[in-house]
Amino acid sequence: MARQGRKIAGTIALTTTAVIALWATGGFGQNLSPAPFTAAQVESGRAAYAASCMNCHGDSLAGTGDAPSIAGRAFMISWGARTTKDFFEAIKAGMPVGAPGSLSDQTYADIVAFILHANGAAAGATPLTPATAVRISAVASGTVSADVAGGIKLAQAAPAEGTDIQAAGNTAVIRGPNGQPLVSRAAGAGGGFRANTALGLVKEGHIENYHPVTDAMLANPSPDDWIMYRGNYAGWSYSPLNQITAANVGQLQLKWTIALNDGGTNETTPLVHDGILYVVSAGNTVQAFNAVTGEVLWQNNIGPAPRSLDPGGSSDETRSIALYNDKVIVPTPQGKLYGLDARTGKIVWQSWISDPAKPDEGQHGNTGGVIVAHGKAIVGMVNCGRIPQTVHCYISAYDANTGQRAWKFTTVATSGTPGGDTWGKLPDNQRAGGETWIAGSYDPELNTTYWGTAQAKPWRRDLRGSGDGATLFSNSTLALDADTGKLKWYFSHAPGETFDLDEVFERILIDHGSQKTVMTAGKAGILWKLDRVTGKYLDSRQMVFQNVFVKIDPVTGTPTYRKDVIDQKSDQWLPSCPGPEGGHNWQAASYHQPDDEIIFPLSQTCVMMQGSGAQKFFEMPGTSGNMGRLSAYETNTMKPLWSLQQRAPFLTGVVSTAGNVAFVGDFDRIFHAFDTKTGRQLWKTRLGTTVQGYVASFAVDGKQYIAVMTGLGGGSPEEKPTFMLSDEVSRPAHGTAIYVFGLPDTNLQQASK
Repeated sequence: MARQGRKIAGTIALTTTAVIALWATGGFGQNLSPAPFTAAQVESGRAAYAASCMNCHGDSLAGTGDAPSIAGRAFMISWGARTTKDFFEAIKAGMPVGAPGSLSDQTYADIVAFILHANGAAAGATPLTPATAVRISAVASGTVSADVAGGIKLAQAAPAEGTDIQAAGNTAVIRGPNGQPLVSRAAGAGGGFRANTALGLVKEGHIENYHPVTDAMLANPSPDDWIMYRGNYAGWSYSPLNQITAANVGQLQLKWTIALNDGGTNETTPLVHDGILYVVSAGNTVQAFNAVTGEVLWQNNIGPAPRSLDPGGSSDETRSIALYNDKVIVPTPQGKLYGLDARTGKIVWQSWISDPAKPDEGQHGNTGGVIVAHGKAIVGMVNCGRIPQTVHCYISAYDANTGQRAWKFTTVATSGTPGGDTWGKLPDNQRAGGETWIAGSYDPELNTTYWGTAQAKPWRRDLRGSGDGATLFSNSTLALDADTGKLKWYFSHAPGETFDLDEVFERILIDHGSQKTVMTAGKAGILWKLDRVTGKYLDSRQMVFQNVFVKIDPVTGTPTYRKDVIDQKSDQWLPSCPGPEGGHNWQAASYHQPDDEIIFPLSQTCVMMQGSGAQKFFEMPGTSGNMGRLSAYETNTMKPLWSLQQRAPFLTGVVSTAGNVAFVGDFDRIFHAFDTKTGRQLWKTRLGTTVQGYVASFAVDGKQYIAVMTGLGGGSPEEKPTFMLSDEVSRPAHGTAIYVFGLPDTNLQQASK
């Protein structure tokens, strides 16, 4: 029985329990009061939403990455019992991410009006103000309006406060408050987009003596190359080069740098082959550089242009491209896969990962990057949280030479299929999530590719309606045949996950004698070890404080949730340590093979969470406010080796080298080198903005280099600490770039005399 409501602003406020009951009985949408906003506010709010909110919450308000849905059932359950004033104050206090309170009160009020309209409220004659306090369920039905359900278009949005980038044909147009074209940041090869920047091949390459990348090269990469995401098929993020050592790393100096496109998120990986460095940046701009001098060899602005010059949400990045044969293979957030000529930059083939003709599938894209295994480009899929979901997320493979699809594996088990009963009695179109937003690993000997999956949607199981079922194949490790996509085995790390703690990250393949293992860690901060032939649970290790699970079965590896988590109610605030930033997130660990040592970048933050994702952020107990942590473990025994903490979180993957040096960057613009044996800091330098993405180690003409990226917008690992560090850390809101470091040339110069 619902508890009695309390009186607010002349109306009876329902409890969230009563709101859920209303939804279940179809009581929403009946006897709605006149809406407290105008049609003009809706249109102004639509434009403001597109400029300041859409990158994170999506064009249908369904939520992407770490951003919750703000339209439909999940929104109404979280906010239906509360007032428009509550909602106004909440978004002003927390949004936009990284700049809360930066918009005018009028703009925040207009955004509230647009979100209410999106949830079925009809415009009235009275403008909404910051003081308006009307119960949301009294004016909104939760039925998503038709102009929003299919995704709002920028063309719909009247020009509003701030700027906005649109693609018109082959031109990127930036429009200001009155719709007039604006020139913004510098363009050209290596620069950011500006008004009238041409898309397409803006500089054709003429690279000679290029050696095609073969299956044999990928299976046994040259130490001089950084030829794939995380360095090798096993995902080690380890370089066999040893010229840079613990003794001389303090002499590192900058060899070259170049600005990349601003707009969108930068979490990408530079790849190096034959002394050529390839990278992708915002606007799907792909560039080839001389890896020693930084000269731009070719540039293809595939497009579309970034929607904004501001950092994007967690669905606006490409974490890795791939090299195969004579091609650079590029997946895009828009759901397309390209094969470019590695010598010229010209597009050779293009294929759709998702079918744009299907309204649901056309909203899906790729952010996790691509790997090439046995001649097939294998990619994952994101943006599968919208309900109803008629086309679910899948992993798919394409002939790397032609782009023709070879297979796909759907990551949501539907009714009547293996695992389908783990969603309870939910109809198939109510089953969502299972994204694969980090590319997998590959074992050539077993011809098996290993992928992690994200959680089911909505995050909270009480909102999801799936009961305590495992919701397969979410939050699992999947072992797939690389030629056919057939499932060999799966392991569910967090059955029925409920706190946005997904287990989607890198799968690292390590052999201990005859024992072949796959190791991984997810947001819960637990290091898992599985048999990679059978999927059998072998061991686990808690790396940071966590209070979500009370135990893990020592035989099966099945975790048991706290009782209040099992009995959760949607109007209840529940603590989650770690929070959705994750004890471990997309920043990949490094396996330092000489010492059987795995080095993890970790985060130490927690939240109180309610409903579909309303959060109150706080520091993890026992950390003295240190949100960043780097910890090393021996993989054979799972024994801790060393650990260090600092205030700012680490925002790159770790790369270790045979010179016993580990490189990693952080939120506070610092790029570090640590001793792999002790964790002692050996060197650091400060870069232009947050050091973010993935590090690469390579050599040209016998000289070792280290490449690293800077950028913003890295999802919750970058967003959550912003709330805590905004008064402590000064960092520019732009500055996407690549930096390449090496030892001094003194010895080489002396030798040439």
